[in-house]
Amino acid sequence: MPQLNPAPWLAILLFSWFIFLTVVPTKVLNHISPNEPIPFGAEEHKTQPWDWPWQ
Repeated sequence: MPQLNPAPWLAILLFSWFIFLTVVPTKVLNHISPNEPIPFGAEEHKTQPWDWPWQ
C-alpha cells in the first residue's frame, strides 16, 4: 500500500512547515500599516440618559 509510505509525504510536510514558519512571517511583518494608530488622551465621555418613549 503506497499511501502508507511516509517518506515523500513527511518531507513535504516538514518542508511546507519550514516555509510557513520562516518565510511567510517575515514577509507579513515587513508590511507597514498606512495609518499608524494615534493614541488618544484619556478624556471623559459625556453621556446623557436615554429616555425610552414607550415606557
